Amino acid sequence: MIAVCGGSMLGYWLQGVESPPVLPKLWFRFSRSDQGIGWGGYVVSRARYKGFGSVRSTARLQMACVNEKVDNVGDLGEDGSELDEKSRNGHVTVAGRAVSQLATVGNSTNIMWHGCSVAKAERQKLLKQKGCVIWITGLSGSGKSTVACALSQSLHCRGKLSYILDGDNVRHGLNRDLSFKAEDRAENIRRVGEVAKLFADAGVICIASLISPYRRDRDACRALLPEGSFIEVFMDVPLHVCEARDPKGLYKLARAGKIKGFTGIHDPYEPPLNCEIVLKHSDEVLCSPVDMGEKVIHYLEENGYLQE
Repeated sequence: MIAVCGGSMLGYWLQGVESPPVLPKLWFRFSRSDQGIGWGGYVVSRARYKGFGSVRSTARLQMACVNEKVDNVGDLGEDGSELDEKSRNGHVTVAGRAVSQLATVGNSTNIMWHGCSVAKAERQKLLKQKGCVIWITGLSGSGKSTVACALSQSLHCRGKLSYILDGDNVRHGLNRDLSFKAEDRAENIRRVGEVAKLFADAGVICIASLISPYRRDRDACRALLPEGSFIEVFMDVPLHVCEARDPKGLYKLARAGKIKGFTGIHDPYEPPLNCEIVLKHSDEVLCSPVDMGEKVIHYLEENGYLQE
């Protein structure tokens, strides 16, 4: 097996392995660009290698990847001599041998992205729309779910396909194992972000409606998608308005000390700094959920999301 020390480029054989695995193996580093998701990697080759000890031949493998689908493989090695051809069916040819592009992502080992000839562009053409994620964030009681439903209804009337990932709804199934502790709330957002990315890749307009109080969690979800495919919508509604509404009675319970860590009362809410859309509602500015939904529709139309 191969270990990578401290995130460096150096790989080495671990001592005491009874039978060494087939090399080369790939080590990947995640990156993001305007073209989408990218991976950079290093190949550790057995060329000119005998026995255990330090790996004597390491070479850089450049891979271009959009939405985690391998597109092509660039030059390999210090002199580029060991790479014979492009990536084909999940393999590259190194030193005359076809080797698997297996990767480790998180705790998942020996995995490989499997591409398909029917991609996002084909699905968008079929649906006559562009897949994206509309992320509605704001305090409890700010109207996120109501606006999400109004928006979905407006899109449906225009013949556009959307799906809502509501914060409470996903906790009935996908995230039922998560509490409201800080680490679980972060995991809740991460999972919804990953699911939303899949909907967008399917060509669907995904509407995620969650408090999602921390910028770092929302920014992490944005980073999952290609540039321009994540549309952050901030429900700019003051706390006193949300508390006066209190549709679920949660503020009353929080004030009584029966709910701990409630956003806006005990825990902070970090408003977006550079969101795409701000929907205001206050004592002076009154807008209906339909009007708010139409503002989002206008943004989608102006930016070409409601056409092929």
